[in-house]
Amino acid sequence: MLREIVLDTETTGTDHAKGDRVIEIGCVELLNHIPTGRNHHVYINPEFPVAPGAFAVHGLSNEFLADKPVFAAIADEFADFIGDARLVIHNAAFDIGFLNAEFARTGHRQFKLAEAVDTLALARRKHPGAANNLDALCARYGIDNSRRTKHGALLDAEILAEVYIELIGGRQVGFDLSLKPAARAGALQAQAAGREARPRTLISRLTEAERAAHEAFIKSLGENALWREYLGKAPEASS
Repeated sequence: MLREIVLDTETTGTDHAKGDRVIEIGCVELLNHIPTGRNHHVYINPEFPVAPGAFAVHGLSNEFLADKPVFAAIADEFADFIGDARLVIHNAAFDIGFLNAEFARTGHRQFKLAEAVDTLALARRKHPGAANNLDALCARYGIDNSRRTKHGALLDAEILAEVYIELIGGRQVGFDLSLKPAARAGALQAQAAGREARPRTLISRLTEAERAAHEAFIKSLGENALWREYLGKAPEASS
């Protein structure tokens, strides 16, 4: 069972080495590339001012974040949700750099960039020379991103999950993130039921002349010839 976490963050700025911090984390769980309905989302008090440029992107103000938990208070739950899953991130070096800077303060295990799936790198290989930001990929694959008036970690993770499936080969039945988990499960069950409904035995297409020739051949092999098992019954003539 392949477990992946599609992840996105929002931050106070663009450089964690200069003190910028994580202020929002959004995660979407996938099992074998299908969303389970389990998400993880949290806002964080960064204890560091949000830069005006960053605020223009995500709209998360210092005032809004003031009463939110600090990273140390949410680190255990966040790390437990990730577990040993593979991370799927757009421009993974940015998010992992910020998260590892936060984990360095709390003493948690660091993420390994080499083990993450970077959807930006995937998109650049698949569409060289084209725009490969999230909005451009949504337009290319016909994914509805009309709710994305501002960047938001959970919304962006949900959209990225759909983009990721397109990048690795196309949507699967039941993937629609707008459906509740029970509805997605129902779609998958219906698909499975459709497979079970197929006839297990195919109707023979042998002509009577071919059947007679085959019977003559297997008689020469003896009564216990395995070929007799493949001959089957001749179809009854229609009235």
